[in-house]
Amino acid sequence: MDDTAANENVVNRLIGCINDRQIEIMDELFHDDAVMHWPQSGELVRGAENRRGIYSAFPQLPTITPRRLLSGGDLVVAEASLDYGGPKYETVFIFEFRGGKIAKETAYWSEAFEAPQWRSQWVEKI
Repeated sequence: MDDTAANENVVNRLIGCINDRQIEIMDELFHDDAVMHWPQSGELVRGAENRRGIYSAFPQLPTITPRRLLSGGDLVVAEASLDYGGPKYETVFIFEFRGGKIAKETAYWSEAFEAPQWRSQWVEKI
């Protein structure tokens, strides 16, 4: 298996462990010094201990529905929907790999919103 396919498998395992509420598996997928960057909230999570703390304290983990993975070399981009049992978010994750594990995750997410009527003649509703 080439690195690109192996890295995609890691991302799929990550999605699976969050959906199955088995967050301890994350330790197998991330480097201990991995960084999680959340630009929209201005936060940086450094290291395994902080990652474990956040995921253990999550009020409710989302259910993740992946839509698309794009990858090449040490980079995997995942588009997904996150469902928190109420609010739903459209999300883009950018995963950077080192030696077959996640070294950095950057995540962007936004709640879905109603499209404005003024542009309806030029777009398709999906």
